Amino acid sequence: MKQRLAAILAADVVGYSRLMAADERATVAALDAARSVFRTQIESNQGRVIDMAGDSVLAVFETATGAVSAALAIQRGIRLSGERTPEDRRMRFRIGVHLGDVIEKTDGTVYGDGVNIAARLEGLAEPGGITISDAVQGAVRGKVTASFVDQGEQPVKNIPHPVRAYAVRADGNAAAKPSPAVGEIDLSLPDKPSIAVLPFDNMSGDPEQQHFADGIAEDIITALARFRQFHVTARNSSFTYKGQAVDIKKVGRELGVRYVLEGSVRKAADRIRITAQLIDADSGNHVWADRYDGRLENIFDLQDEITNTIAAAVTPAFAIAELQRVSRKHPQNLDAWELTLRAGQSFALAGPADIAEARELATRALLLDGRNTAALAMLAFCHVSEGWWAYSPSPLASIAEGIKAARLALQEDNSDADSLASLGWGLFAARQFDEGLDVLRQAVALNPNLANGFARYSSALAFCGDYEKAAEAFDRAIRLSPRDPRLGNWLAQVAVGPFVAGRYQEGIGYGRRAVQSNPSFMGAHRVLAANLSAAGELEEARREVAEMRRIVPGVTVATTRWLPFRDDEARERYCAALARVGLPD
Repeated sequence: MKQRLAAILAADVVGYSRLMAADERATVAALDAARSVFRTQIESNQGRVIDMAGDSVLAVFETATGAVSAALAIQRGIRLSGERTPEDRRMRFRIGVHLGDVIEKTDGTVYGDGVNIAARLEGLAEPGGITISDAVQGAVRGKVTASFVDQGEQPVKNIPHPVRAYAVRADGNAAAKPSPAVGEIDLSLPDKPSIAVLPFDNMSGDPEQQHFADGIAEDIITALARFRQFHVTARNSSFTYKGQAVDIKKVGRELGVRYVLEGSVRKAADRIRITAQLIDADSGNHVWADRYDGRLENIFDLQDEITNTIAAAVTPAFAIAELQRVSRKHPQNLDAWELTLRAGQSFALAGPADIAEARELATRALLLDGRNTAALAMLAFCHVSEGWWAYSPSPLASIAEGIKAARLALQEDNSDADSLASLGWGLFAARQFDEGLDVLRQAVALNPNLANGFARYSSALAFCGDYEKAAEAFDRAIRLSPRDPRLGNWLAQVAVGPFVAGRYQEGIGYGRRAVQSNPSFMGAHRVLAANLSAAGELEEARREVAEMRRIVPGVTVATTRWLPFRDDEARERYCAALARVGLPD
């Protein structure tokens, strides 16, 4: 045996079992043709095939450039050969490439962490796509005709440190550009003004004033997000920079925005000073800056003035009258407002205790201000979530309470898109499918920047079995809030769509990313277990069932059966898949 540095390519067929079940003869023929493409391109790029067992391929290369060039040529060749095949019968491969040490035996086989990492990267790739490690990206940048999409650091099983992954995009060939990967975010600048509002710095020296400073920034986000002319990054993504010394150019790249707003709040006695500056994230130049002084009783008027000035600086064509016409109705009690902010922080964690805490905080806010629409919408989401995720002993009763809270919020402000989204999600959970979908559509039409609204709409579409539309709505949600703490929740919901459609490998992709994003969320383990079981990967599915029962001991097939699948066959298939791997009745 000898140890050496090599570029490792690992590939696997997407949905091989499904293809074999549909047409065994055609699948075998397509696999043989694909193997020929692999062998030709590997050998012509200074590589060597190690194994082609089953539907997988393993190869090593002398250079990272050779491995990526081969991968691009392979995906192009397989795509072209399948153009006349119906979409649902096309053979697609995922490919992962890593540059690392391997142990090579005298018979030519290779082992080691480098092989394991390549295989894990392959699992992160989209159907028909390529994912590479940062080591490969650094070696091939500028040497291949391709661009790279940063997918962040990814945990790798049995490897002590996470690996930074990049999706590879073929340049100069529109047909070669694959669709976005499972959970991947396209962060190219949108064709309209885009802005992220960072959490305002608390300059008061009083930690208790931090929520006040957060609230100022959040209300600016909310006001800006009401406009179709803006792309506004959601609070839950921009606030991940809280407490950090930030590089504005880096923030712009990570959130996919052209402008970044930052500011500070200084509060003393009954007076307040707010400073804000708008920065071009591409050049780092200041576009606009100003300072506002006033008394606390006029704080919402001050905030409206700030919002109007920012909008005017970004898009001078906006009319101030339009800003005033659709300005959001503000909570009238600062204490209730702070409680609602804290409820949102707890809700994003999604565990049983977290949702219970969020519900309690929202209830306390309403005791102080019973007309607080934000608190009512949050309370609605808490109740519906406790029912939907089997946290409540009486799911339907919890959902009914959620619908009641959402209707109260809309009585106060019928143009509040978040309240509409909470009502639509509740109605869908109560199996009023058509009305729920209609209300969710209204919510995202009213506020096209409402990330959570698109996520809930995606969830409803997934449970209806409309996987393609569910994936589109999900992509819109994460584009609006690419660093959202609720991403694990959203991924778990959309993963139901491919299960209903029988596309279990794609469901596994969403499910694994959901678990990676939020391992304490029971729903992520549940949907991953169901897709794994249906795909025949029973050992891993049993582990996921054990984990979901550790998080929520009372979860059973019975508590799962009432989930709002529109199709009864899909519900029973989902429950049967979980029962098969150990979920008790």
